[in-house]
Amino acid sequence: MSAELVPTAPETPTTRLPETRPENRRQILAEAVALLPALPPADPLDRYAIRHITTLWLETDKTDHTRRAYYADLAAWLGWCARTGLDPLTARRADVDAWKNTLTVTGRDGLPRPAADSTVARTLAGISSWYRYLQSNDIADRNPVSAVNRPKTGKTPPLPALGGESTARLLNHMENRARANDTEASWRDAAVVAILFYTGLRVSGLTTATVRDLDTDSGHTILRYTAKGGHRDFVPLVPAALHPLHRYLDLRAARGGVRPDELTGPLLATMPHRYDSTKPGGKPLAQRDVWFLLRTQARAAGLAEANTISPHTARRTTGTLLLANDVPVQKVQDLLGHADIRTTRDRYDAHRHKLETSPVHALAQLLADARHRQS
Repeated sequence: MSAELVPTAPETPTTRLPETRPENRRQILAEAVALLPALPPADPLDRYAIRHITTLWLETDKTDHTRRAYYADLAAWLGWCARTGLDPLTARRADVDAWKNTLTVTGRDGLPRPAADSTVARTLAGISSWYRYLQSNDIADRNPVSAVNRPKTGKTPPLPALGGESTARLLNHMENRARANDTEASWRDAAVVAILFYTGLRVSGLTTATVRDLDTDSGHTILRYTAKGGHRDFVPLVPAALHPLHRYLDLRAARGGVRPDELTGPLLATMPHRYDSTKPGGKPLAQRDVWFLLRTQARAAGLAEANTISPHTARRTTGTLLLANDVPVQKVQDLLGHADIRTTRDRYDAHRHKLETSPVHALAQLLADARHRQS
């Protein structure tokens, strides 16, 4: 995980936003917003009170990942305002510049260091989004971030991904482990890894999916999911992903004494605690659960990339392998749900594949032919 997550001084309880679920999201967000400094006390009788509007800003059109990042950024800014005696609604560009110049991150060694340009740019974008939302609700007169110079972060380098051999080794390991154990938990784990690598889904799309999101269309089994931005989409599930998923759901249904088609709740759920009856399981897997699963099983499979693997590695791998095997970039863009094709082309066409498919090779051959004709 990157060290550049919370661009603040020492962490306070207000810089971390708990994971939320649709059924209790607003309550959790409201409780978190109530902890933010430098804002007037909440007024339950005022539907346009700034804390209530801030809760709605966090709730609307954002993924959990974006909510956590924006909340941390806002907590950092409001914490600085509180320490310097500044009312955030009267802040000006000079105040944001002064704060921007103090941004640091905590490195893996525990020491603070200046925030990277990408972190500063992302942080300013989050604060600017908040002020724009306040302006659109007639709460703030100005956006002090709008005129602030933001670092130019340049072109995003290709993201790391697993190669085909490492991917196959991990998938084989997960299925072999499930066959050997033949337990509900092992088949669930195999289903998690298979779905991530065979579909390129964001982890949030998988962890928020329910059993009822499994459907059929034109003879294909599909998984409906909530995509980035909150809109609904679907992806077909291939037999290699369906096999562990169906076996997991069969075992889960048998444990609950129901038929598989009678199951309800999250598609991938936590297991009952072995020794604590107050923890019956059945809750959706959290993103941290998926992260831990991938990290531990990649180590068990002997992957050299085990120490850096994450849920997003599966998504990167899906896009990279498809592009490397001449699948049109437009189809990969559609699968991954990228609004801009440049995201697909620039971030998922891994360096080694760009070298192999670079047009300089075609140019060299053209010029070689022309030079041969003239010799």
